[in-house]
Amino acid sequence: MSTRQGQEAAPPVKKPKLEDVHDEGEGNGEQQIVKRKQTVTDRSKQCPYLDTINRHLLDFDFEKLCSVSLTRINVYACLVCGKYFQGRGTNTHAYTHSVAESHHVFLNLSTLKFYCLPDNYEIIDSSLDDIKYVLDPVFTMRDIRSLDREDVKQSRTVDGTFYHPGVVGLNNIKANDYCNVILQALSHVKPIRDFFLMEKNYANIKRPPGDTAFTLVQRFGELLRKLWNPRNFKAHVSPHEMLQAVVLWSNKQFQITKQGDPIEFLSWFLHSLHKQLRGNKQPDSSVINRSFLGEMKIYTRKLPPTELDDVQKQLLLATDEYQEKEETSTFLYLTCDLPATPLFIDELRENIIPQVNLYQLLAKFNSISEKEYKTYKDNFLKRFEITRLPKYVILYIKRFTKNTFFLEKNPTIVNFPVKNVDFGDILTEDNKKTHQYTKYNLVANIVHDGEPNSGTYRCHILQKSTNQWYEMQDLHVTNILPQMITLTEAYIQIYELQESDET
Repeated sequence: MSTRQGQEAAPPVKKPKLEDVHDEGEGNGEQQIVKRKQTVTDRSKQCPYLDTINRHLLDFDFEKLCSVSLTRINVYACLVCGKYFQGRGTNTHAYTHSVAESHHVFLNLSTLKFYCLPDNYEIIDSSLDDIKYVLDPVFTMRDIRSLDREDVKQSRTVDGTFYHPGVVGLNNIKANDYCNVILQALSHVKPIRDFFLMEKNYANIKRPPGDTAFTLVQRFGELLRKLWNPRNFKAHVSPHEMLQAVVLWSNKQFQITKQGDPIEFLSWFLHSLHKQLRGNKQPDSSVINRSFLGEMKIYTRKLPPTELDDVQKQLLLATDEYQEKEETSTFLYLTCDLPATPLFIDELRENIIPQVNLYQLLAKFNSISEKEYKTYKDNFLKRFEITRLPKYVILYIKRFTKNTFFLEKNPTIVNFPVKNVDFGDILTEDNKKTHQYTKYNLVANIVHDGEPNSGTYRCHILQKSTNQWYEMQDLHVTNILPQMITLTEAYIQIYELQESDET
């Protein structure tokens, strides 16, 4: 009875207030609204469940899918167990999870807002900014300029391990190490890194309606921002979303579950990025061309058939078809051919592992050396003359040859200096005058170990801020001496132009 009387007595208590408000103006009404707003904001700022968040279990590298319905729409991450669920309203998967497991703090993966479920109110707390930054790292120009400074401090993960931003392992999902080494190498090419770390550099590029291949650019930018994030929760990154975009847009030419060739992936990836950034044939039309595009002249001379006698050969050589032809071509990387491996070990047993100097391989491009190329019916002699060197030179050392029966690997070791490789030695005098600097330093070295068809890939990276070399094989990151790098079976190398006269 007492409760019923209380309920009946409640309206008369409110009436005088409303009349007072009517008489005195709207001041008290505004106060009531302000009070109501304050209670909402107090609730948002004083969520009792913030201590249940487990940062050790948070991983935002994987595809943003609901773990129950597999939808991409309106996905929330449970910050207690790290799983993804859809929705926030009653009867949604996130709501059901919060009630069943008593997990209350959720993050909307697209709006970056935090919510408490099942009560369904937004949480506003500055202590959650680190989670927001891990999901979507943001770099300013000042941050980017300071990445290569010598006084950069080591970063610390949630479990206490120290790491250098940019020197973090990439997860090998199954057999994608051939992609990982290329992504690691490109992340240490300064213009590429600086361009993709700032999302606004490529956010306003106009694209045709329905063009979804641009996600490749967005995923690469996200991956680089995670690799260089100074506030990561863990000292490794999973390239899951990036590789899914690669599988999709290469029409399954490159797969996560099957070993591939890094040079094929590099070539496809650079061309795809260039195309999506609306680049054309001009050298400065995209960050890819500005970094890697060089120019060369190719001189081609057709050879007469070998079965003809000398007189017939001379007659053929006098015709237009057999004159030397010149064409200008651009390149993103230079293919270096290794000498054939000796069939027998010599008397002094010196040629057990053959060795060759890098400058011998580069002699192919000095405009004097001729190389024979065979097609099914004609033979050609070609000379290559480099007319413009790019800021970053990519060398592809051709180790694999395919014959009728199987794939063979050339184990020849290339002796190369890590610093001051002078590409001016292969330029002609006229071309040398157009280049102020011609000395290059190695910044990335990709190595193949094992059998030709299987084997694994690892890469060596120079960390500019510490001037220290690191060896990266998937999740494993270790220091390495520069002298040890030259002993490996180098496959792809990236050299950076040294724009000063230091030795």
